[in-house]
Amino acid sequence: MRSDRIAAVLAETSLFSDLDDGARRTLAPEIVPRSYWKGDLIFSQGDRGESLFIVAEGLVKLSLTSVEGAEMVLATLRPPSVFGELALLDGGARTASARALQATTLLALTRPSFMRLLLDNPRLADALHRSLGTIIRRTLQQASDLVFLDLPGRLAKLLLALAQEEGKEIEGGVRLDLDVTQTTLAGMVGGSRPSVNQALRAFQERGLLELRGREILIRDIERLRRRAEL
Repeated sequence: MRSDRIAAVLAETSLFSDLDDGARRTLAPEIVPRSYWKGDLIFSQGDRGESLFIVAEGLVKLSLTSVEGAEMVLATLRPPSVFGELALLDGGARTASARALQATTLLALTRPSFMRLLLDNPRLADALHRSLGTIIRRTLQQASDLVFLDLPGRLAKLLLALAQEEGKEIEGGVRLDLDVTQTTLAGMVGGSRPSVNQALRAFQERGLLELRGREILIRDIERLRRRAEL
C-alpha cells in the first residue's frame, strides 16, 4: 500500500484526523500494512501489546474467552476503526483477542513510533483520551445491558444499532445485510447460538422482522425499540 493511501486512511480515523496533512505524510512510511485471511488470529488476549492497528479493509472481531471456552464479543470493527491502543500506552498485555472475520488489511503502528508522535503532537493526546473514553463507555454499557436486559432485549438493541450503522431503508422496512454469523451475534449479546436463533424467530413470528438467510428486514422499528427498552 502506497504512503499516500496510508495517509488518506489515517485522515479518516477518529484518532489521527486532527493531525495536519504533513504529520500524517511523515507518519505514513512508519506504518506497516498487514494482510489476514478470514479466520486468522491477529493477536491473543494476554499477548504483549506492541502495535496499534487501523482497519483499512475488512472486518475484525474483538473478544474475550473464558477458560471454559465461552466467548464474549466486545466489538466488530470496520474501516476506519482503530484498536489495540490500550495496551500500547504501557506496553502491557492485550486485554482481548482480535480475529479477522473476512479478508482484512490492517495498518500497524509500533509503540515507539506512536509515543514519538504523541510527544510531537499534543492534539493527539486529546484524541487518544476520547478513544479511551469510548472504550470505557462501551464496556460499561455492555455490562449494564447484561445485568438489566434479557437476551431478546440485548439482541433487539444490537439489531437497532446495526441498522442505524449500515441498514438500508427500503419499501417495507430497513434491510440489514449481516456480515457476521449467528455465533458471532450470540457472542455480542452474551448468549448461545440456539438462544439467539430462537429470539430471532420469535421476533419474526410477532412481525418485528423477517429473516432472509444472512439478510434481516426490520419491519417494525418502534416495537423493536420498545423490546430493547429504548
